[in-house]
Amino acid sequence: MLTSFWNWYVIIITIVTILGCFWLLQWTKGVSNRDEEGGTGTTGHVWDEDLVELNNPLPKWWLNLFYITIVFAFIYLVLFGGLGNIGGVLGWSQEGQYEQEMQTATEAQEVIFARYREMDSEALIADAEAKATGQRLFANNCAQCHGSDGGGARGFPNLADNDWQYGGSFETIMQTLENGRTGAMPVMVGGLDDKAIGELVVYVQSMSGQKADPELAAAGKKNFDMLCVACHGVDGSGNQALGAPRLTDDIWLYGGDPDSIRETLVNGRNGMMPNFKDSLSVDQRRLITAYVMGLSR
Repeated sequence: MLTSFWNWYVIIITIVTILGCFWLLQWTKGVSNRDEEGGTGTTGHVWDEDLVELNNPLPKWWLNLFYITIVFAFIYLVLFGGLGNIGGVLGWSQEGQYEQEMQTATEAQEVIFARYREMDSEALIADAEAKATGQRLFANNCAQCHGSDGGGARGFPNLADNDWQYGGSFETIMQTLENGRTGAMPVMVGGLDDKAIGELVVYVQSMSGQKADPELAAAGKKNFDMLCVACHGVDGSGNQALGAPRLTDDIWLYGGDPDSIRETLVNGRNGMMPNFKDSLSVDQRRLITAYVMGLSR
């Protein structure tokens, strides 16, 4: 519903435009195409010294098409509305059509989802049709960040490697879709000098099996035990309750090279997964969850 100002603004602009077109047609129809000597007049444009443009009126059939357009515009406004908040006699509106189409789509989806609603999680994962439906929902809502194959990207988790930051059970993934996730890695090395940070980087690399200098790794372990174990655990196995990644499996959200690890330590990280509780129904979230779980099997 438009405010009073915009309501009258639309009404005046629409009517003035249509009437202006009618006046312009009438005016051009009355303009003479004869010059002072009675010959055919020109527009005054001259090219190549002697090439002129005659001032002939529009053909009648062409002129009548414009009149038909004006009549059509008034008929349309009467039937369907368009003058601000004034509705048409047919009662049509964009909102009404949208709601009707959404209702039709919801009824059609209900037939499909009713079948899936009776399945448990394992049956959903194994069902080919459920997988295909979940894949389409994933492509529309999740692939923008996680990739069409769920392989992820820098800063966006790989969903096909069975390495879960918050847990990979059916219930946990459903919670992630419903509520979203907000992960933060704070800056923990503010009191360390560059040498100590480098040692910590080497130790973190060694935990994932990367080649590392034993002496530097041993020195870095002291700072790891002091600064990192609260979230990542003594052995670096992570903590799914906090969303703290495992550091021992060589799977990296932001990269496992020395520069990337140093950047993480020095600047911290912030990640956010939006929630889908308002944009996706429970049935749709169940199908996406089943599809995602199937990616790592």
